[in-house]
Amino acid sequence: MAELGFVHLGFGPESVEYTVAWEEQRRVHAARFAEEIGDTCLLLEHEPVYTAGRRTDPSERPLDGTPVIDVDRGGKITWHGPGQLVGYPIMKLPRPVDVVAHVRRLEEALIRTAAEFGLETTRVEGRSGVWVLGDPIEDRPKLGGLTLDLAAPAADPRTGDDEFDARLHGPEYAPSNAGQRREDRKLAAIGIRVAKGVTMHGFSLNVNPDATWFDRIIPCGIRDAGVTSLSYELGREITIAEVLPVVERHLKDVLEHAELKPRETEPALGG
Repeated sequence: MAELGFVHLGFGPESVEYTVAWEEQRRVHAARFAEEIGDTCLLLEHEPVYTAGRRTDPSERPLDGTPVIDVDRGGKITWHGPGQLVGYPIMKLPRPVDVVAHVRRLEEALIRTAAEFGLETTRVEGRSGVWVLGDPIEDRPKLGGLTLDLAAPAADPRTGDDEFDARLHGPEYAPSNAGQRREDRKLAAIGIRVAKGVTMHGFSLNVNPDATWFDRIIPCGIRDAGVTSLSYELGREITIAEVLPVVERHLKDVLEHAELKPRETEPALGG
C-alpha cells in the first residue's frame, strides 16, 4: 500500500470548527478520487460540537435542544471537542469496499496506541470502536458506593429497559461515570463513510476531554455503557501532544502494511 500522509489542521487554541473540517474533508476526498494526491489523514481537535450519523434516533439527541450537526457518516450521535484527538483518514480502497476491514484497521491502530501508554483495550462484539472492559457484573460496586452526592435507588432501572435514559435518572447513570461503576466504557469512537471507493470521516480518541459533555446525549446510541479517556484510566494527565506522534506511527504501520482486498460478494444467481 502507498505511503500515508498526515495533515495537522489545528489543535488547542487553533482547534477547528466542525463544518470547516468537513469541507476540507470533501476537498481532500475529491483530490484523492482524482488521483491528484495520495492517501491522507487529517488530524485535529474540534471546537465543542455534537454530530449525528445517519442512524441517530431522535431520542438520543440533547433533551434541551442543543444544536446538533447531522452528517453523512455511519453510526449515531457523538461529541467532539477539546482533549479529543480526531482523525479523518481519506484513503482509496479496492471495490467493492470492505468497510468492516477498514474499521478494524483503525481500531487496531488505536488499540496499539493505548497499549503503548500502558492501557489495555479491546473490541466489543457488535460495537465499533475501542473499549476498556468493565468488571463482571457481580464484582461491580453498588451504585450507592459511588463518590456521588445522590443516593442510589434500590434497583438498577436499566435492567430490562431498552429505552432507559440516563439523563432522567441522575449522575449515577451518566456515561461519564461508567468508570466509577466499573462498566464497559468507550475510549475511541469510529464512524466512516465511503464514496466512490474513497473513505471519509474516521475516529475520535478521548485523551483528556471533559467527559461530562457526553452526558447530554446517548453516546453512539448505547445505553448500558459509558465513555472514558486515557487520562482517566491511567490516573495521570495525558496530552494531545504526547499522543499525536504515537497515533501517527501506529496508523502508518497498520494502514501502510495492510493487505487490501475487495469485499467478498456472493455470485449473482441466474433467473
